[in-house]
Amino acid sequence: MSITVTFLGHSGFVLDDGTHSVAIDPFLTDNPVATMNADEIRCQAIVLTHGHSDHLGDTVAIAKANDATVYAAFEIAQFLGEKDCKTEPGNPGGKINGDFGWVAFTQAFHSSSYEGRYMGMPCGVVVNLGGVTVYHCGDTGLFSDMKLMGEIYRPDIAMIPIGDRFTMGPELATKAAEWIKPKVAIPIHYKTWPLLAPDASGFTPEGMEIKVMEPGESWQYR
Repeated sequence: MSITVTFLGHSGFVLDDGTHSVAIDPFLTDNPVATMNADEIRCQAIVLTHGHSDHLGDTVAIAKANDATVYAAFEIAQFLGEKDCKTEPGNPGGKINGDFGWVAFTQAFHSSSYEGRYMGMPCGVVVNLGGVTVYHCGDTGLFSDMKLMGEIYRPDIAMIPIGDRFTMGPELATKAAEWIKPKVAIPIHYKTWPLLAPDASGFTPEGMEIKVMEPGESWQYR
């Protein structure tokens, strides 16, 4: 069981098991820390946590270029359907099977809109690919059911926002990681803009590997 994890910057990733590739929150255009362009992304599926522009990002262009299916909250799927994208709608509590594995949506405490349009509930997402389970928390504050998410899904990797102001800061994100108990924790949603935490120095969960990734960096989980 192994996957390659490529960090796109901010909260975006591409997961690849050698047969299938899944992009999560592919925000590249107008991302000041991104080192890749949307036309470089190759994937069969895109998974979105919520509708904010720094997460929905380049989804339409990437989906059309790759004939990829987008997995997202019902309202986001409706919006993307209007853009002629293939979609698989879902909401927290549900699981959707795909050729690559499956996607499940979890709670997240945040907001979700795009250019003034309501985009449904914000979500975290759990992606199972290549026998590896990844929990991307999305944008969220700390909530105690993160313990339950860890118990139910037993993620190998957790991607946890630490940027403060709009999400958890490093201290609360540390608590979230210790509740989720992944094998590897990756801090996200920080240092993209001055309003966010400038580094990951305060993110110090115990009992797991902490993987601080730079935009454009790839890493293989085995």
